[in-house]
Amino acid sequence: MGNEFLDALDALEKQKGISRDVLIEAIEAALVTAYKRNFNQAQNVRVDLNLNTGTMLVYSRKDVVEEVEDDRLHISLEDAKVINPAYELGDIVEEEVTPRNFGRIAAQTAKQVVTQRVREAERGLIFEEFVDRADDIVNGIVERMDARNLYVGLGKVEAVLPQTEQMPNESYQPHDRIKVYITKVERTTRGPQVFVSRTHPGLLRRLFENEVPEIYEGIVEIKSIAREAGDRSKISVVAHRDDIDPVGSCVGAKGARVQTIVNELSGEKIDIVEWSEEPVVFVANALSPSKVLDVQVNEADKSTTVVVPDYQLSLAIGKRGQNARLAAKLTGWKIDIKSETDARELGIYPNENASIELVESGEELDDFDFYEEKE
Repeated sequence: MGNEFLDALDALEKQKGISRDVLIEAIEAALVTAYKRNFNQAQNVRVDLNLNTGTMLVYSRKDVVEEVEDDRLHISLEDAKVINPAYELGDIVEEEVTPRNFGRIAAQTAKQVVTQRVREAERGLIFEEFVDRADDIVNGIVERMDARNLYVGLGKVEAVLPQTEQMPNESYQPHDRIKVYITKVERTTRGPQVFVSRTHPGLLRRLFENEVPEIYEGIVEIKSIAREAGDRSKISVVAHRDDIDPVGSCVGAKGARVQTIVNELSGEKIDIVEWSEEPVVFVANALSPSKVLDVQVNEADKSTTVVVPDYQLSLAIGKRGQNARLAAKLTGWKIDIKSETDARELGIYPNENASIELVESGEELDDFDFYEEKE
């Protein structure tokens, strides 16, 4: 073993961050195993790497005992004193037993150990890099697919996009560039395994944080998200400064900010509503774009009864109940929607005990009228 090997260890320490001492310890342990396997030896041995000379020596180790039971493991006190009069019972006698052709085996073993440790170190570095990026979005390239999963290249690692985490309105082809949300990073025997998603609500949150400076800076906060990926989502936002319109900040000038996110999500519709600590106001906002005449709150079972104009009933409920379902998820309140006519017949509207007056909007909202910034 020459200086080239030692130089290689130094280079690995600098480039891969693998301690030279750790590598040498691993090589010595592997050489002990290689010696016993290749030379059919069962005694205790120690391998010593001399870093100054680049030599590699094998030493047998025998315990000094009164009565020898196995001469491969023990040596009598009498024989030990022949070697060195200073030996006493319980000492260990070492004797060099390096085979003549051990150098070739040693070199091959050392190479295997170094290669394995480098691979393990690289996997460890990749794991540490991506475990710190869990709950974040990354750009990836679609590499391949099978019946259940899509595999997305993230540079040093290939992430798994399960079928359940793929957008139902999207189709993917190799070499497509997509943004994905890292949901989980696991350490496996084959290296780090990264799982990603296109349907997770966290993807929507991160997209808004990247697109809206006020959210990134903490001036505007996303309070809750309800998402049916590929179809429609609702987010509630609140401003921590009185001079900031939270909805307008997320929408951007002429809807530019939210439209960028809609495009990234392949046309998924996004309703942005203002959060309120008052459930009456929050539930009414959450049912946008429908107008709301009244919200009656039952604190005991955290449910609400919402009254809407007759002509807005289908809009409030939404296609297949989607608008009402998303509003319930967004607010955390059960929502029972009734038309104005039905509410009057049941005697629950007008509500004389209403604590907050809801202002009706003048016209039914079109696609992006709902997102317009406040004056």
